Amino acid sequence: MSLRTWLSRCAAHFRRRSLDEDLDAELRSHIDLATEENMKRGMTALQARTAALREFGGVTQARESYRMQRGLPFIDQLVRDLRFGIRQLRGAPGFTATAILTLALGLGANTAVFSLINALLLRPLPVPHAEALALLHNDRDDDSGRRMPGPNLSFCAPMFRALEKRHDVFDGVAAFAGTMLQVRGGSGNVEIRGAEVSGQFFSELEVPALKGRVLTPQDDQPGGGSTGFGVVISEGFWRTWFNSAPDVVGRRLTIANAPFTIVGVMPRSFIGADPTRRPEIYVPLEAEPVIDAPYNAIAGGYRSWWLRVIARRKAGVSLEQANAALRAASNPILDEAVPDASWIKEARDHKFHFAAEPGSRGYSYLRQVFSKPLTAVFLLCGAMLLLACLNLASLLMARAAARERELATRLALGATRGRLIRQLLVESLLIAVLGTAAGMVAAPAVSQSLAAMVVANNRSATLDAMPDLRVFLFAAIVAVVAAVLIGLIPALRATSGNLNDQIKCGSHTTSAREKRSLLPRMLMGIEVALALMLVAGAGLLATSLSRLYRTGLGFDPQGVVNLGLDMDKQSLEGDALLRWYREFGEAMGHLPGVRNVTFAAITPIQGGVWINNLHSTVSNGDREIYCNGVAPDYFKTMRIPLFAGRDFLWSDTPSSGSKIILNETAAKYLFPGRNAIGQHVAGYKDAAYEVIGVVGDTRYTSIRDSAPAEGYFPITQGSEKKASYTTVVRIDGPAAPMAAAVRALTARMAPDIPAPTMTTLNSDIDESISSERMMAMLAVFFAGCALLVTAIGLYGTLAYATARRTSEIGIRMALGAHRTQVVAMVFRENAWIAAGGSLAGLLAALLASRALASFLYNISPRDPWVLAESVLALIFVASAASLLPALRAARIEPMQALRTE
Repeated sequence: MSLRTWLSRCAAHFRRRSLDEDLDAELRSHIDLATEENMKRGMTALQARTAALREFGGVTQARESYRMQRGLPFIDQLVRDLRFGIRQLRGAPGFTATAILTLALGLGANTAVFSLINALLLRPLPVPHAEALALLHNDRDDDSGRRMPGPNLSFCAPMFRALEKRHDVFDGVAAFAGTMLQVRGGSGNVEIRGAEVSGQFFSELEVPALKGRVLTPQDDQPGGGSTGFGVVISEGFWRTWFNSAPDVVGRRLTIANAPFTIVGVMPRSFIGADPTRRPEIYVPLEAEPVIDAPYNAIAGGYRSWWLRVIARRKAGVSLEQANAALRAASNPILDEAVPDASWIKEARDHKFHFAAEPGSRGYSYLRQVFSKPLTAVFLLCGAMLLLACLNLASLLMARAAARERELATRLALGATRGRLIRQLLVESLLIAVLGTAAGMVAAPAVSQSLAAMVVANNRSATLDAMPDLRVFLFAAIVAVVAAVLIGLIPALRATSGNLNDQIKCGSHTTSAREKRSLLPRMLMGIEVALALMLVAGAGLLATSLSRLYRTGLGFDPQGVVNLGLDMDKQSLEGDALLRWYREFGEAMGHLPGVRNVTFAAITPIQGGVWINNLHSTVSNGDREIYCNGVAPDYFKTMRIPLFAGRDFLWSDTPSSGSKIILNETAAKYLFPGRNAIGQHVAGYKDAAYEVIGVVGDTRYTSIRDSAPAEGYFPITQGSEKKASYTTVVRIDGPAAPMAAAVRALTARMAPDIPAPTMTTLNSDIDESISSERMMAMLAVFFAGCALLVTAIGLYGTLAYATARRTSEIGIRMALGAHRTQVVAMVFRENAWIAAGGSLAGLLAALLASRALASFLYNISPRDPWVLAESVLALIFVASAASLLPALRAARIEPMQALRTE
């Protein structure tokens, strides 16, 4: 077809009404002229018109032929098929609602999880030419010469500065580090999400400022530029803090009690290099000693690994070329950045080198944590969608069997098989589109809820999981695939076979071909097997999560509230700050509902780590001891048992001698077979500590890990001048009513610090296993949906099959069959399917369970009890779904059944 013909047909398609009117007028004129000619030959008016119509041929056929030649017949047929499909679905509201809801569950869940995967794992940074970005890391080999698993994405300042000067294959190299900034507001310091960035950060990301300018290498100098340190703020921060003031550039902003000058405003679309943080303020890297005071990561040199490094490859430079250049530069950079010869030798022994990976998506810690769980959840979603499609294919097959006479009649009247298959596929596509639309309505809310679970353990993180073009394209592809999966096999099967047999068979009878067909039973068997796999997987994950919660923590988290205090930027230090902590604890103790108050440097299960190498005169060398700094009453507040000795006192100052309390594991190692009380342990530079107590073991960083050897030091003997401790409070009743009183007390006693962050220890534990919780919750949800969908499928196909066997059942009952025999006969239809599917699903679950092994805690992936309970659950659901059609069949009246046809 030429372009001109195609354009003409397109134009005619949109002028159908006027062209039809012109065609009718022309046909009428032609027939009228022929009628007049016949009347001139002596015919009557009726005879003349009849003869004219006979000579002309079929008017309707001529009209249809003209329409086929002038327009787009495929679109016309598609529109007619859509209208017919809509009428068919409206005529079966129960089936339509079931089909749409079933697909909405599968498609909606897949779209929601894909939205989260897209936001965290797939979506590139909204910057020009993001594909040219590279994320740098360092690799090394283990002692056997094998590459160690996973790259190290952290850099120290000296190594970054050396890389910054060596970028033959890069247009530039930039570093960044996320942080929480204390910004002076109208009511004191407020914590704001920020980022410390090097001078080339903005030029590498190639996003210009909305107002003013971006930070440059001249800003990233010790002390900043000529007017001090400059900062760049986000558009959102500009609008909320400065009310969109046009003169914001040049204004002062007090950060960490130091003045900074605003030099630019970044547009709302710019989110930085970490899509899960979205900083509101960007400060120069060299401002870190001011921002993080009294700490100084830059001065820490090669011992402080805190930076992420991103670079933009030069035009024409591949990632392989960049990696080759980085490997060649690794040894010179080591020599330049690290003054410790032994450290360099060890690094070279392990083949330390720099490398690059695609950086179009930026860097995200959450991506590393949740990539495997999200992939596993997505596979569960895929299984759920396949289950829904198999279910609908079975229902459509049973429904099409009931329409055999209609379809056979249409074939006998001249319809082609391809035409009927297309019309049946259009019905399936309608179901898929409606199911997708219903799923898309709920998908954004579900994906945002999942995103909230992902970032729950990081208060400074954010994740935008709203759908974008990629998500809508995914939903469209899945809808088309689902339409083909649910419609193709039923359409092919419904239009095959002998026309005479199909026309003879009534809608309430079952043909011999249908009785012999294994395909419907195979589809339902596969559906049962998939459902069993999902149920077994959910059972394993739920049992694992339950055992995680029941594991012995060594302390009682119920009723414990943690108040995070940030004391870095206030004026008190040393003994004066310790007195403030004691006074604050006493004031907290007078609040209603408070039972105990104490302080800790590290709260359990929140991920903080402090390790010392300690030894004693009787121990077999040094032992890594996990440490913590705590105040008096810590063990009482946490309900950690004190086995021997005493607790710390506020009078345990440096002048009274260094003290330590060991847990049971540490005491047994450092003093095997001896009483540890009164003994001494030695640590860094042989500093000696007297053991004054032995307490019970507790989990430290994770409830998955066993309790380590642990030592507790008194905060009264700490060396930090401005230590920020967490206030640990045990209360009676809910924590929420105490929040306002805590904020008021903190504002009165320490007006220069941000409001304390308040969390319960139970919520901290929940958040520490957020990936396990997410997987278990979604797996249980999918398992429930799988059981529901399987029940619907078994019920629907058996109900259709039973309805088509009405005459057969009537004859059996007329010949003396008992109702219990009829119930057993119908019930057996699904019993064999459920049994075969369960056996296949059990074998598949045993094979696939290995994939879940890394997600399980204290349970075998082949746990016989979980697998047995899964089989029993599926058998129960299958029995319940089969019982109603069986009982309905038993109520069939023989005479009424025989009159059905």
